[in-house]
Amino acid sequence: MNRAAATGSIALTLASAFTLTACGGSGGAGVAADAEQTVTVWAMGAEGEKLGDVAKEYEKAHSHITVKVTPVGWDVAHQKLVAAAAAGKLPDVVQMGDTYLGEFADMGALEPVDTKTFDKGDFFPAAWQQGSYDGKTYGVPWYVDTRVLYYRTDLAEKAGLKGAPATMADLRKAAEAYKAKAGTKWGLYIQGSGLDTVQSFYPFLYSAGGAVLTDDGKAVVNSAEAVQALENYGGYFDKGLSRKSVPPGYDVTKDFNTGAVPMFFGGPWIMNLLDENYPDLKGKWAVAAVPADKASVSMAGGSSLAISADSDHKAAAKEFIRYLTTAKGQADWFDRTRDLPANIAAWKSGDLASDPDLKVWRSQMETAKSIPVQPKLTEITSKVDIAIESVTQGKSTAKAALDEAQSEIDGLVR
Repeated sequence: MNRAAATGSIALTLASAFTLTACGGSGGAGVAADAEQTVTVWAMGAEGEKLGDVAKEYEKAHSHITVKVTPVGWDVAHQKLVAAAAAGKLPDVVQMGDTYLGEFADMGALEPVDTKTFDKGDFFPAAWQQGSYDGKTYGVPWYVDTRVLYYRTDLAEKAGLKGAPATMADLRKAAEAYKAKAGTKWGLYIQGSGLDTVQSFYPFLYSAGGAVLTDDGKAVVNSAEAVQALENYGGYFDKGLSRKSVPPGYDVTKDFNTGAVPMFFGGPWIMNLLDENYPDLKGKWAVAAVPADKASVSMAGGSSLAISADSDHKAAAKEFIRYLTTAKGQADWFDRTRDLPANIAAWKSGDLASDPDLKVWRSQMETAKSIPVQPKLTEITSKVDIAIESVTQGKSTAKAALDEAQSEIDGLVR
């Protein structure tokens, strides 16, 4: 999942300027992989803080290579990337969030992936799709992200529930039972408004058979399936089963711990947060697949690793990316960060193969969907955010809100 903040007008202005003078690559063969050199890397968020340790291990086995990792906060990542690309100063290797890649590939800032070195079949299909744009692949999947259902098992017993809800209809009944019989304040936490509300909506949308865009980039956000999904989503707010607004910096795990919220959809890193912050909660919660509508389908997020088109160190950069994305490298990265491996073979050993909770994530990734890459993907998803908020706040019907989003998205897709 891309955890980036919204981008500003300055970044968009720089992007427009860069498009007019887009990079065309270094034009030469560059430095050989076995030559002494420094490979520069930008990585975002928590990954940026952790990657330096892996780089040191890599340097021990590759004494001619120095890997210089620069951590970049997600809140400033887009602006820094656009400014660097416009100046022809992107690092050799750059982490691309799932909403970024199309924009920078369209600019000509990224080198196409060497598909003789990196095999599409090694990775989850949705992860590979996130690195592909306009018939070419520009990013190698680094880690994946999806959403599953977290639920309080102890409160489920009080509510008279047996196991996790299997269907979307079961989910609504469970939310009602938690509130009525277990005394919870809410039945389910789902985001009602704000940036990236669409990520909270994706499990409902995809499971209903809907989508924002087709694989060939056509807007379909007002399809009958999407309308039905948003009606279902909005119903939690109409019935008082989910809170309409949350304070800035809201942390759902706190309400999960107190029992105010008995269910929510969350990413894999939350398992560690619960274990570390609320040890007394151990044994009182579990994870389960997204309840099925037409199917059980969640969102696919994560990040890819791309090489700058202007890099003089493409060969060495490719070798470093290969090191990070092999099954062994991905298993090591999981141990360090708990980021889910994009390389399927990494799931065949250790905790990734034996832990029953992790098997839930593996299974969910098999069917997870990602929105097709587009240069204006952040703008496209923001239109869906607005539509969702209009419904959850009681300002519009699902059909009217999605019809408006459809008309606006039609003008943004390539």
